[in-house]
Formats: sequence, C-alpha cells, structure tokens
Amino acid sequence: MSPAIRIAGVTKRFRSLQALAGVDLEVAQGEFFGLLGPNGAGKTTLISSLAGLARPDSGTLEVMGHDVVRDYRAARMALGVVPQELVFDPFFNVREMLRIQSGYFGIRNNDDWIDEILHHLDLTEKANSNMRMLSGGMKRRALVAQALVHRPPVIVLDEPTAGVDVELRHGLWQFIRKLNQDGHTIVLTTHYLEEAESLCGRIAMLKAGRIVALDTTANLLQRFASHTLQVRLAQAVAVSPDLEACVLSRDGLQWTLGFDNFDEVGHLLAGLKSAGAEIVDMALGKPDLEQVFVGVMNQN
Repeated sequence: MSPAIRIAGVTKRFRSLQALAGVDLEVAQGEFFGLLGPNGAGKTTLISSLAGLARPDSGTLEVMGHDVVRDYRAARMALGVVPQELVFDPFFNVREMLRIQSGYFGIRNNDDWIDEILHHLDLTEKANSNMRMLSGGMKRRALVAQALVHRPPVIVLDEPTAGVDVELRHGLWQFIRKLNQDGHTIVLTTHYLEEAESLCGRIAMLKAGRIVALDTTANLLQRFASHTLQVRLAQAVAVSPDLEACVLSRDGLQWTLGFDNFDEVGHLLAGLKSAGAEIVDMALGKPDLEQVFVGVMNQN
C-alpha cells in the first residue's frame, strides 16, 4: 500500500531565501500526523507545494501515489487543504460556495454530504449567510467544510483553529477525529501544541526548511522532555552549579526545574533549602510537547 503522502528531496528557494532545503517525509494512510515548526520554517511552502500552488525547484511529491505535477488531477482529487489565510469568495453564501467547490471536482447533487458537513461544523444556521457576514471563526469552519466537500482521503489542516473559540474548537476536533477513525489521513499544522500532543500519533518538526525531528509523539516526549518542578520563591537566591543545570526557566521568583525520575525531587528541594530558598508554592508538571519543541529548536 502506497503512503498517503510521499515527499522526496524537495527544495524550494525564493530568491535569497531557502524555504525548503531537502525535505524527505512519508505519511502512512490513516495517520493523524503533525507538522510543527516556528514561523518561517517552511510549513506553508511545503503544503503549497503538495497542493500544487507552488512548484518545487527539485524533488517529488505524491498524494495517494499520484505525482502532484505529472498526475495533478488525481492528486488534487485525493487532497483537501484548509489554508491558513481566510480566503473566500465574498459573493456567495456558505451553501452556494460548497456547491461551487463540488462542481470544481465534477461532483453534482452533493447536498446530503454538504448538510452533514454543515451539521458537524455547527454551520447549519449559517448555510444561507453570505461569507462576508460571518465571524472569523465561522469563516474558518466554512473553509474546513470547503476542503471536505469532495471527500478527499487526505486532509491537510494549516492552523485550522486559529481564531476559533474553545467550544467550537472541541466540536471541530470531534469531527476531525471521526474522519480519521473512518480512514482519512490527517496532516495538522498548529501553534497550539497541546492539540498536536493529544491528536497526533507522529510528529515532524521543521526548522529553516529542514526536518530536525521526526518520531512518534510518545518517543519525542520521552527523548526530549522532562518532568518539571515548578516553585515560587519568597526571594531570589543563588544556587549551586549542579542545581543551576536543572533550571529550565525563570520568570522572576517563579522557577521551573527539570528532572527525569521522581527520586530526584528530594534532591532538588534539598538544594533549594541549602541555598536558603523559601518556597511559597510548588507544583509538579508532566512532560509536554512545548518542552520538546523548545528543546529541539534550540538544539539544532
């Protein structure tokens, strides 16, 4: 079985900017995959190349075994993309927009599926509203509906919950999870790292156009993140070099210290006590993807 997405040796330069510097990546069919990176890392350029909106300088990209250049019709049929930008036609209402989008893929009489999409995205009451009249969050969900209207097996979500309130975000993820359970391959880019941590089975991290980390979410958490001891001190203190090496961050008198085994907590507390620190508040934290992300970006 061919991978849902195959990217091999892809490079892309915009004048002096090397946006992609040799990306190799495969996403298996049925995966919920995360593509993370700071602004300017190349995520959107990679997605645009996959969707045929940008032509790479070298390398190949395939969707469900179809080359996005040589077999572009089949590749486009297999892919649905939710763009980061709010791009829409201001002259149509939501239902009209989805019918027109269906027509681009040669699909007629698609109203039953359109109704289902509108229902799951809480857009039913807005079906006859002009796109210009929708809030930013509603526009975002309408773009998700647009990407799904031709039932693509591969769905790329580029910052899909930006500007969407918490309640509607949860509803969107329930629907996306159901699509993934039904066999759709999902590729997600997001700055909400807790979303990627809870949803994605594997994650790739991009920096300066290169993949600098690629593994299962569980393995990344195990390799790069540590448990944390968060303490709030009554006054600033100077600690020993050994304890200083465990300090992950400081925000005034709020310190975060890292450790791997819970046996080390006693040692950290003893070190703070010997330095004369008075602890006002304390909490333990588990490894999270934000630690991994910061660690990987600073390491490479």
